[in-house]
Amino acid sequence: MFQLSQLRCFVAVATELHFGRAATLLHMTQPPLTRQIQLLEHEVGVRLLERAGGTVRLTPAGATFLREAEDILRRSQAAMQAARRAMRSDAGTVTLGFIAAASFAVLPQVLAAIRDALPDVQVVPREMQTVDQLDALAAGRIDLGLVRPFAPRSFADSATLLREPLVLVAPRGHALAEGGPLPLAALEGQAFIEYCPSETRYIYELIAGRLRAEGVAPDTVQTLSHTHSILALVDAGWGVALVPHSAMRLGLANLAFRPLRDPAGLHAELHLVWRRESRHAVANTVRSVLQQAFA
Repeated sequence: MFQLSQLRCFVAVATELHFGRAATLLHMTQPPLTRQIQLLEHEVGVRLLERAGGTVRLTPAGATFLREAEDILRRSQAAMQAARRAMRSDAGTVTLGFIAAASFAVLPQVLAAIRDALPDVQVVPREMQTVDQLDALAAGRIDLGLVRPFAPRSFADSATLLREPLVLVAPRGHALAEGGPLPLAALEGQAFIEYCPSETRYIYELIAGRLRAEGVAPDTVQTLSHTHSILALVDAGWGVALVPHSAMRLGLANLAFRPLRDPAGLHAELHLVWRRESRHAVANTVRSVLQQAFA
């Protein structure tokens, strides 16, 4: 099998079409350069260069081989650079999972913090539910995740990035749309759009548990998994809902948001999660940057 050094010699001669100039370019003398070309042609089994009357020309086979040789050299250089980057803790690729709610809560801030502190790190975002992120983290398909609080897992650690109050959202013109902080008792009997208890268990239990504790029973008309879908139904006049404060960033014109009079126990958290004892140096650096940025 031919060697990369032989390909470099061939590409130099094929580019310069002159053995002397190619030898100077490669910082070697002409006889060993000629020998390298002969060994390469012997290995390939065809004549790649024609030398006659002091001129050098590519054969048809040589012209074809030149394109492939240049591609091999480019890819070998890229592989070497990738290997060197892998040894650095401030350059490389990190796959980041995130729940849909994070896209309008903290994801823009997370991406900006990584870009500013680690410009040589490429982030590959993957949207998925919390439970799917934990499975992907365990299997090594993602390196970090933005998730809702979860039951302890032996392989994972986490830290809180965001803690935000829940607020009431109602269509403009609704009886609850205007005014100051709203008491939870005002939701009694109201048409209510709720989070799905199976797919968004954390935030469902957060709201349902507080309503039960307060003895408030709204009239649930629909359950959905995503905040933006809940806002769409509120916007259509189906009812009211309790959503994280960051949902206000979606800017739907027909919606009104009101704070709660006593928001104690009604704060939604978003966590950064990572694999315990991770050996992914770049992911560990990104994690440290984010924990500092959101401290």
